[in-house]
Formats: sequence, C-alpha cells, structure tokens
Amino acid sequence: MTTAAAPRRKEHGARITEWAQARRLAHDLPSALPAEEVPLASAAGRALAAPLRAGVPSPGFDNAAMDGYAVRGCGPWRVVDRVLAGHTHVSPPLAEQTAVEIATGAPVPEGTARVVPYETAERLGDTVWASPGDRRHVRRRGEYARPGQELLPAGTAITAPALGLAASVGLDTLTVHARPRVRMIVSGNELVAAGLPRWGQVRDAIGPMLRPLLLSWRAELLDSRMVGDELDWFAAAVAGSAADADVTIVCGASSVGPADGLHHALHSLGATVHVDGVACRPGHPQVLAQVGQKWIVGLPGNPYAALVAALTLVEPLLAGLTGLPLTELETGTLVGAPPADERHTRIVPVRRSAQVLHLVEGGQPGQLGGAAGADAFAVVPPGWRGETPVELLRLER
Repeated sequence: MTTAAAPRRKEHGARITEWAQARRLAHDLPSALPAEEVPLASAAGRALAAPLRAGVPSPGFDNAAMDGYAVRGCGPWRVVDRVLAGHTHVSPPLAEQTAVEIATGAPVPEGTARVVPYETAERLGDTVWASPGDRRHVRRRGEYARPGQELLPAGTAITAPALGLAASVGLDTLTVHARPRVRMIVSGNELVAAGLPRWGQVRDAIGPMLRPLLLSWRAELLDSRMVGDELDWFAAAVAGSAADADVTIVCGASSVGPADGLHHALHSLGATVHVDGVACRPGHPQVLAQVGQKWIVGLPGNPYAALVAALTLVEPLLAGLTGLPLTELETGTLVGAPPADERHTRIVPVRRSAQVLHLVEGGQPGQLGGAAGADAFAVVPPGWRGETPVELLRLER
C-alpha cells in the first residue's frame, strides 16, 4: 500500500469523503488478522480463517430418525429386541419379518428396511403391523457429511448452529481470525469518568457507550485511557497505544480546534490518513488513519456524533480485520423526515414498526436521548425527499 503525504489539518472547504465510501473504505482497506485455533466456546461471532471440515462421518452409523420399530421385509413383524440410543454393541442382523423396538438416534440392525413410527404402527403382544410406507426414517452413515468434507468455507461467520455443526462432526476447535485488540483514548481536560461533574466539567458518555459496542463487534478491549488536551502528551498517548493495539479509537480531538490534537499526533507518527472528514450529519469530523498494520480512528467529542462515527468507521473496520463481510443494510420507509440537507448524509434515530420507520426526537450531536430511545438509525442521503426507502444501521441488543 502506498504511503500518502503526512497528514495535516484540513483547510476550510477541503474535500471530504462521502458517507457510504467512508464505510466501504473502513472495511476494505485492512487485511484480516492472522489465524488462530480456538475452542468452540470461544469461536462464536468470529470468521473462519480455514474451511470447517468434518472430522468424522455424520451420522457416524446408520440410525433411526423416529421412535418406533426397525423392520425387515413385509409385515406383520415379530418384535425380537429393543435398541435405545447409546447402544454400543452391534445388534444381530434382522431376519425377514422381524423387528426391533428402537429409539430415535439408536443404531439400526443390519438388514433394516425402514423404521415404522409408533404413530403408524399397531402392536399386539410381540406382533407389530402397519400400512405400507415409502418413508424409511433411517439416517445412513455419512449421509450428512463425509470425513474431510468441507462444510463451511473460510470467511463464514460462526453462528450458534455453526458451532453445533462443528461439534456434530467431532471438532473441538476451529481456525478463526484473531480478534482485534482495541484501546480507547478519551481526550478532554473537562471530562470526568465517575461521579457528579462540577461546574465546567462533563461526564464521559462516549467510553461507557463504546465498550459494549466494541464487544458486540468482536473486539478485545485492552483498556480505556483518559488523557488531557496538551498536544505532546496526547501525541505520546496515541503513539504508545499504536505500539500494541490493532485499533486505537480516539474519542474527541478529531476536529481542527485549538484543543484537537489528533492531527498533530498523526503527523508525528507519519500516519497515512485515508479518511479525514465524512459528509454526514452528525459526525462530520471523523478520521481513519493507518500506521503500518495498526489503525487509528478519530471520533467526534459529542456523544451522538461519536456513535454515528463508530457505526460509520469502527464497526466496518473491525469486520474487515476479523475477516467478516461488510454488513448489508436493511431498508425501510421513513415517516417524519429530518430537515433537508443537500450535501450531507443524515443519520437519524428511528423506531421500527414492520418496514415503517418513525423518526425519534433528540438526534442532536451532543445528546443521546434520541439514540437511547431508538432501535435503529436511518441513513438519509443528501437531497432525500421521502420518495425512496432509506438504509438502516442497527445495534445489537
């Protein structure tokens, strides 16, 4: 990847990145992190770095798909035995017109033609009869998977059913991409982390908001550090974080004010800046930069603007690093349109009812009331007049 010129503060009117392009860049620029082998319990939500292949055949033996009678030949049949699940010794082969009572999952004797379910069978003493049927209700060895067969390709997100599938074919571990190590740097002399803020102070709202989001986006959160606005101290904190964190998220300091030190820090590091401002409201002063294989994301200091920026840059960046595809956005019909904006994408809090989206009041950059009452965020493109559906950003709950 070529190295861009050293970053500098953006001049008034300088080109900024369109919202959809910024989101796509954040996902497509990083390479997926290296592979690691983890226990099944640690693989959920991560992406396969190698195909999932069966370790044993599935099923491992011919077995009954229903509770009933394993039979051979034409009925009526004489019941000669009972076989339950967990049966580990081989039953004698069935003779013509004989049957064994059998449980779902139990191994069927050699010679079994079909399993007659209890629901369609009649029994008197040791004799069973039933109407002819064309359903065998027998699962044959290797019917679902053969040893070594690829069942899921690399890049597949590990869901709960995928974990069950892996276990069913004898696997205890999966090869997945490593989780990105993420650190938050929360900047601002006015911020306090706990308690009632005094006059002139502000409680940090961004840190508590981002922590659960980062975990839901498969990040390994190293820690969160609060730093002041002094430029050199701030630059040292960013450089120190970039030494061991795959992603450093800087909360605040991404704009061009006198106390916004991110651009100074990036210049000191010789970083490549891919995104320096996004054409969206709120959340315009977003930054995506790279130092070697380490990433730095700058979020605005206003809480709702920071949330918008995290959805725009952080979530797709973490997906790219973990080998997952960019999330496809659902669409819906927006009712109660926000103020028109001819140049910027608007990200507004909404509540959904089926495919109808109702605008939630309180989408100002500095407050989270609307976001807290929303279940999604509508992406309203520039110049939108209400004639087309809009895309949706969602948070896991």
